[in-house]
Amino acid sequence: MAHLKISFVIIFTFMLTMSFSQEAVLKIGDKVPPFKAKADNGKNWKSKQLLGKKNLVVYFYPAAMTGGCTKQACAYRDDKSNLEGLDAVVVGVSGDALKNLKLFKEAHALNFDLLSDPEGAIASVFGVPVKKGEQTIEREVNGIKYQLSRGITTSRWTFVINKKGELVYKSTEVNAAEDSKAVLTALKNL
Repeated sequence: MAHLKISFVIIFTFMLTMSFSQEAVLKIGDKVPPFKAKADNGKNWKSKQLLGKKNLVVYFYPAAMTGGCTKQACAYRDDKSNLEGLDAVVVGVSGDALKNLKLFKEAHALNFDLLSDPEGAIASVFGVPVKKGEQTIEREVNGIKYQLSRGITTSRWTFVINKKGELVYKSTEVNAAEDSKAVLTALKNL
């Protein structure tokens, strides 16, 4: 009888977990809940401040100062005027510490906000898969070596939210170097 009770508890817990994870996955047309975080400049960043004013591109990337993530960020940097022409603001989200984001922005002259999501709170809002990110990497910026660590590692996913706060584009299979071009196409089709 005890084995039956334990089995029931395990099955119930599994089903409950699955229902929560499915609720967190945003679909096209869904209203995106407001979210906030610390930006690379140390200030509070809130999605609500853009509602009704701008389209919002939110891209999640695994780690600052790594190959694919640098290509993705630099492409967004280079496409900034095209994105602004479509009334869009870009924000990058990772599990990196603020100091990592500040260095990343400085090293590559990034011209948009980077948000620190070390516990995966924003990733959870969007349903983006995360895994432990307690890795430390060493990078050199302006001749100085830095140890960079992060709380979590997110999957590379991209979203576009329109001015009404609705999800209008979602990519779970992002090509880092081409992501900004795919987003530009999506914004032109709004």
